[in-house]
Amino acid sequence: MNTQDIQEQIGQLSQLNTEKMFLNDFLLTWDRSQDEINAVFKVAEILRQLRQRNISTRTFDSGLAVSIFRDNSTRTRFSFASASNLLGLAVQDLDEGKSQIAHGETVRETANMVSFMADVIGIRDDMYIGKGNAYMREVAESVNEGYHEGILEQRPTLVNLQCDIDHPTQSMADALHLIQHFGGINQLKGKKIAMSWAYSPSYGKPLSVPQGIAGLMTRFGMDVVLAHPKGYNIMPEVEQIARKNSEESGGSFRTSESMAEAFKDADIVYPKSWAPFNAMEKRTELYGNNDMQGIKSLEKELLAQNARYKEWECTRELMDLTRNKKALYMHCLPADITGVSCEQGEVEAAVFDQHRNSLYTEASYKPYVIAAMIFIAKFSNPADKLEELYNRQHIRIL
Repeated sequence: MNTQDIQEQIGQLSQLNTEKMFLNDFLLTWDRSQDEINAVFKVAEILRQLRQRNISTRTFDSGLAVSIFRDNSTRTRFSFASASNLLGLAVQDLDEGKSQIAHGETVRETANMVSFMADVIGIRDDMYIGKGNAYMREVAESVNEGYHEGILEQRPTLVNLQCDIDHPTQSMADALHLIQHFGGINQLKGKKIAMSWAYSPSYGKPLSVPQGIAGLMTRFGMDVVLAHPKGYNIMPEVEQIARKNSEESGGSFRTSESMAEAFKDADIVYPKSWAPFNAMEKRTELYGNNDMQGIKSLEKELLAQNARYKEWECTRELMDLTRNKKALYMHCLPADITGVSCEQGEVEAAVFDQHRNSLYTEASYKPYVIAAMIFIAKFSNPADKLEELYNRQHIRIL
């Protein structure tokens, strides 16, 4: 990207309305307008290009980014740290096991205590249906009250790093990957994407990835097919959002109980295991009642249910059904690779290996997407700030 390209993108960004994102949170993609979604893509790409040109994007002289991971994470954890550091923020991870949370500290107290001089809080809470997004909103309400009461000098922005409903940083990174791969956001219209369940030897994978894909890709006029065996439904309200998005964008959304049918003539395939919505609801209830025996019985039941669908695997034969046999294979990683990470899983090793570099490229957009979400929340006119960074030409590596 040359100088003119960067300035042209900054000019395009200035035409987008991001007013409601300023000093606000990013919790669900479908809560954000099309201008706001497009602005995240623009800012992410400009930040990426500036860094590639060795131009510093440090916009904070000091400040703290707090991460709260209530589930294991590699890519998202380091993406949040990279994004925060890119903007000049120090990162501190809250280990709940080593905090006073273990001694009964309330969400409201924790939220305020970790927010002194904090500019952003990233939260991953995807384990239990009805809990994760609700927890994020309780944190948001708590810091908002702390700010208005004068306890906090500023209100930190919250970024959803994955909850029980949506995984916005993942789906936005996936979409940016598609935008770059196909040559622009307008090139996504009419493309067919198969978001398909795939077999995994584990039972409790979150629904937030397929729900995030259904809730976001339908905004671009794409033909989105959600494929899964009978009983592996996602949340009904997310399906409703996907159908509404498709009607507005001129695309389509439908479900299928055939992986082969979903893959046929697809431009993009996304085979990924997830747990049935009803089972995840039951799991939440059992944990709430501290019914460990019930949890063990449910796990055994769901593993047996998964095992009935081992043929739901992304194979070379299925990939040959896609458009010109050249569909883009996507995954949020880590994938369950047959014969590598498990005896039998979501994808054949040969298919995964063929698309490995593309998968790593897909993952590489997440730090920039997270940085863009933070950036737009902190600057009322992000285009002017990016213009300032570019004109400053401060070299990152001296």
